[in-house]
Amino acid sequence: MEHGRGRSSEQTKGYRALVVDDEVPLAEVVASYLQREQFETAVAADGLEAIAIARELDPDVVILDLGLPGIDGLEVCRQLRTFSDAYVVMLTARDAEIDTVLGLTVGADDYVTKPFSPRELVARIRAMLRRPRVLQTPTPAADHRITAPRHFGALSIDVDAREVRLDDEPVLLTRTEFDILDALSGRPGVVLSRRQLLEIVREGPWVGNDHLVDVHIGHLRRKLGDDAAQPRFITTVRGVGYRMGGGR
Repeated sequence: MEHGRGRSSEQTKGYRALVVDDEVPLAEVVASYLQREQFETAVAADGLEAIAIARELDPDVVILDLGLPGIDGLEVCRQLRTFSDAYVVMLTARDAEIDTVLGLTVGADDYVTKPFSPRELVARIRAMLRRPRVLQTPTPAADHRITAPRHFGALSIDVDAREVRLDDEPVLLTRTEFDILDALSGRPGVVLSRRQLLEIVREGPWVGNDHLVDVHIGHLRRKLGDDAAQPRFITTVRGVGYRMGGGR
């Protein structure tokens, strides 16, 4: 089986996936499982090759090993986020929490600890991709129910435009951050658990670490200048989850 920018499956009508791991046999196994699911796939064994392929392939999902030689997975993810909105699943041989937090800080959507089941990995990727990669803004001809912008003090959330502004300045969010903010702001005063939030943004049952939400909430708070101790926008309800808006 070839790998690199020249290799892809014969199935070109499905999603595009890039598998990045210096353990080439493992990468090829993951790619073969994806190909069976009609993904167009490519494999890279190092960070520089991965970035070059991603620019050409424009993948829908990147399965990215954290411990790459040279440019590691974190730096690859940082560079990917400058030109790609692909879902990123980080692979790590270390079960330390810091790996998870760092990976999500640079824009990863999920993580899997080695060893893992390729079948389960593909199932999780399929669940991610049930959400449209780019959400279409409804037009009056297609849907008269245009969502009015939501306002929480100085914070404005335009769901249809997927735009957030704070004090009339744009706030750049990742897809997952925006979707969590959308879920919370669309139900003001309602407490949503971590699992509820994950299942809303993933559009289906979630199998994984519920505390991934805490990392994304932390990023949201930093970008919104919010303080968990004295929140203006997102309130933690201990032992339950999070809410926005009124209610105590």
